[in-house]
Amino acid sequence: MNTTSAAAFRSEHQRAWGELIVEMGLRDGRTVLGDLRQDGCMKARFPRPVDITEIITLNSSGGVAGGDRLATRLVVGAGAQACFASQAAERFYRAVDDDPPANVSTAIDIHAGGVAEWLPQESILFDRCALDRRLNVTLAQDATFIGVEALIFGRAAMGETVATARLSDRISVRRAGKLILHEAVRMNGPVADLLARPAIGGGGRAVATLIYVAPDATARLDGLRAAWDAAGAECGASAWNGMLVGRVVAANGARLRQTVIAGLAALRDGRALPRVWNC
Repeated sequence: MNTTSAAAFRSEHQRAWGELIVEMGLRDGRTVLGDLRQDGCMKARFPRPVDITEIITLNSSGGVAGGDRLATRLVVGAGAQACFASQAAERFYRAVDDDPPANVSTAIDIHAGGVAEWLPQESILFDRCALDRRLNVTLAQDATFIGVEALIFGRAAMGETVATARLSDRISVRRAGKLILHEAVRMNGPVADLLARPAIGGGGRAVATLIYVAPDATARLDGLRAAWDAAGAECGASAWNGMLVGRVVAANGARLRQTVIAGLAALRDGRALPRVWNC
């Protein structure tokens, strides 16, 4: 009788891995590509610029599952201006219970006088997903950063709900070497119950954070609040020490997107979003 444990024959799950490094610089008054590294499933595309040079990131694996590892590093050189957006909403699928979480990290460096816009589309979470995500931004004292991170806990139109999940989501921003923003969201277990609490989600199933760091951040506050007055979602914003942070909690992804777009229009002086947002 063969007493060998069945665990000895269990095959390893296939994992996705990818690394993307994009460096943009200024040459003859124009923002140009300085360096590019694409490895694994992470890619970048460069559509013809309209108002600002655009870089579109994409994950060719078709979604993110437990154990996947994706790393992105974006550099905007002195005086350069670049907008980074994702090709589509990223999907984080159910993980096996003993799987490690998907690890997704993004580092953005903005040099003196540079402007970087980090405008990925929404992250859609599926029931029992496992995700460890980090966004680290470093910028010079006179640089500008506009960023958005949005999470959708199940697509309402598809009848999806996220009852449980393992989620760790961290954002840190450093200006001139000083930490000016650090926040961490951790949900491990009954996510639907947590979102139902008034002090957390109030029943909302989609959330977003907008960040604007620039010398004129405080002057932008009234415009953002006005843009959100008729948004139909629960939202608010504050500004201090050259940084503006806005929060949105919405009943579904469609209402969240509408509110985020209105906020970005206010912060970006009405400039059109990257075309991938309309696909």
